[in-house]
Amino acid sequence: MVRRFLRSRAAVAVLITLAALAAAIVLLELSSTTAREASSGALTTPWSEPDLQGIWSVEVQIPLERPAGVTKPFYTEAEVAGIDRQRATAAHFGDRIAPRGTEADVSGAYNPVFTSVRPTGRRTSLIIDPPDGKVPPLTPEARERQAAYRQYQLALLQATESCKTGEPECAGGTYGPPSPRLFEPPPVYPAAGIGPFNRADGPEDRGLSERCMGGGLPEFRGGFTGVHRRVVQSPGVVYIFYDSGQGQGWSRIIPITTAPHLPAHVRRWWGDSRGHWEGNTLVVDVTDFSSKNDFLGSGPNMHYVERWTRTGANTLELVATMTDPTTWTRPWTVQQEFNLQSNEANRIYAEPRCHEGNYGLMALLSGQRAAENAFAKGRGPHPATACLGGCGVDPEGALDPLALR
Repeated sequence: MVRRFLRSRAAVAVLITLAALAAAIVLLELSSTTAREASSGALTTPWSEPDLQGIWSVEVQIPLERPAGVTKPFYTEAEVAGIDRQRATAAHFGDRIAPRGTEADVSGAYNPVFTSVRPTGRRTSLIIDPPDGKVPPLTPEARERQAAYRQYQLALLQATESCKTGEPECAGGTYGPPSPRLFEPPPVYPAAGIGPFNRADGPEDRGLSERCMGGGLPEFRGGFTGVHRRVVQSPGVVYIFYDSGQGQGWSRIIPITTAPHLPAHVRRWWGDSRGHWEGNTLVVDVTDFSSKNDFLGSGPNMHYVERWTRTGANTLELVATMTDPTTWTRPWTVQQEFNLQSNEANRIYAEPRCHEGNYGLMALLSGQRAAENAFAKGRGPHPATACLGGCGVDPEGALDPLALR
């Protein structure tokens, strides 16, 4: 009995030793492979797919469109230094002082603590095609939609101080009594809200961002927190966490598959993504966007194609093309570069935090009901005369010329 026990223990010990030796060999092979790939500039996962993993951030500020008067794709280093000096003396979003007690004063809830101000990049626009660095012209159909929505906004604003004093948000409108259109639903879903705001009949009047639903595709322009991505891969799947807005981060699952897109009647908030590899590039084809999502006027008819390529050990490139024949007269393409960050020093807490302890929207709706009740009892002004936000955004015209583009 004792001998059998000792023999079995010896066999187990041999098996454990062999398993440990095999694991060591595998680890050695993987580390040697990784070292060879790093030295050759090609990084792959243990299952032999290009490795895009890590926390990636955009470290320079590049406007979506080329600024007026700029005709070349790149600035010189001297020009970048001059623009940075100009931006250093400019106000930034929320960093402004409006006359005390004005709507512009009370509508600015945030200061630069909440914003990312990055150095100027050498490229003059994210858009690389068309060559002029501009979003293509809108189609007649899109211009008609845009004009109808603008007329709706102006009707709602016409009784406000902004229209009375001729502020930019009322450009094209006139000052007058409250419009009966105040009680109409908007012509299209108000993804960005009906702002400049002077109605709060329900949450949807306030737009997706105020409702903690601001994340969406395409997403390359940044915002309050800049542009950050966490990429994690497993065989057949690429996961991207978008750290966007104020705790409005969201998770995206991209299957690597040849399966067709979902049926056209199935619509998803961030579209339906299908990925495949072309050499070292992850190509993601996205269709079937929800009609409640809006990107520069485009919605359910947009076809969005991304090309993610790791261009070096610490660099990642995104080239993305937008196509919507019901919105733009031609497709257009942007390019964006990311830099790898430390996983340990830049931990991202991925849970959406925007709603936690946030009573702002509830209070805003309650306040609007209180104003309506007071007016109905003969106390206080008509609620339609107040601008609840988005008025006097830049009263002195001194905002950073790149920050809001």
